[in-house]
Amino acid sequence: MSSNENNENQVMILKQQHDQLLEETLTLRALQEHEILIEVGACAICRTDLHVIDGDLKHPALPLVPGHEIVGRVLALGNGVTAFEKGDRAACAWLASTCQQCRFCKSDRENLCDNARFTGYTIDGGFAKFTIADSRFAYKLSERYSSYSDEEIAPLMCAGLIGWRSFKMAARGRYAADGRKLGIYGFGAAGHLMLQVANHFGWKTYAFTRDGDESGQQFALKLGAAWAGGSNDVPPEKLDAAIIFAPVGWLIPAALKVLEKGGIVVCGGIHMSKIPELDYDLLWEERTVSSVANLTRKDANEFLELAPEIGINAKITPYRLSDVNKAIDDLREGRLNGAAVLIMS
Repeated sequence: MSSNENNENQVMILKQQHDQLLEETLTLRALQEHEILIEVGACAICRTDLHVIDGDLKHPALPLVPGHEIVGRVLALGNGVTAFEKGDRAACAWLASTCQQCRFCKSDRENLCDNARFTGYTIDGGFAKFTIADSRFAYKLSERYSSYSDEEIAPLMCAGLIGWRSFKMAARGRYAADGRKLGIYGFGAAGHLMLQVANHFGWKTYAFTRDGDESGQQFALKLGAAWAGGSNDVPPEKLDAAIIFAPVGWLIPAALKVLEKGGIVVCGGIHMSKIPELDYDLLWEERTVSSVANLTRKDANEFLELAPEIGINAKITPYRLSDVNKAIDDLREGRLNGAAVLIMS
């Protein structure tokens, strides 16, 4: 772990939505109560980062350092920090803080807090050499992650966490499959991680990629999918559940068409294009459509405990911090299998 005596921070910063990120050197502010300074080792790039940059998510705290899938080492502690010591390996996710007082926070639904703050959206994130986080919403990585590199862990911190919350909703508390079948629409960072989770619990998995994406379909089959096809294709069996990670509204009626009676479609993204008009027959017979909003610390702790047990393997494409705009373009244009990750060293 290095020191930072000059309090300088090399960052990639967003000045205006729809623009490229610019490289700048900023001065780190003093730590407030409960905060930790993290030397970033790696930060994955999430589709939510694209939504912030491309203007799909409104009112980011500009100028902004994006990035919310952060892994690194604790460099300094603010007053009141009890869960971390200097040198600890730490990770940060999308949920940066909540009020901890509202009816949502007090009913295990802190993901719905009206006063929540979000890493890389309403506060600065991890496209940087250093980042500051509320220690109460950061995660100390145990020795179970000693064999994982920072870049291998980074995609778990959103693609994995929001994927886990989506899978839990799709499974409806019955993780063991009992012959059930799961469709995954949008086979990117979250999709390829959740296919591994679903396979672990015995689900039969079906991967839906962009039409014509043979590389993505072969990738899914290598990871253990029972079938892989395009988003317009009809799988060989009806699905008991489907998770939509792609931000494409017409996938909802497409998924409902191949859903078994009593099945559920879970929308796992923070933004989606307009949902087209659909016939009630698609929803009838007790089919359900649900969204997933953000995540809770409980979700994060559950998944971080489970991931090394499963042996989650995140496929990554590494980029240097200064190459973030190329990485964003590659993600936007669908040129990646797995996750794009910025590596700071």
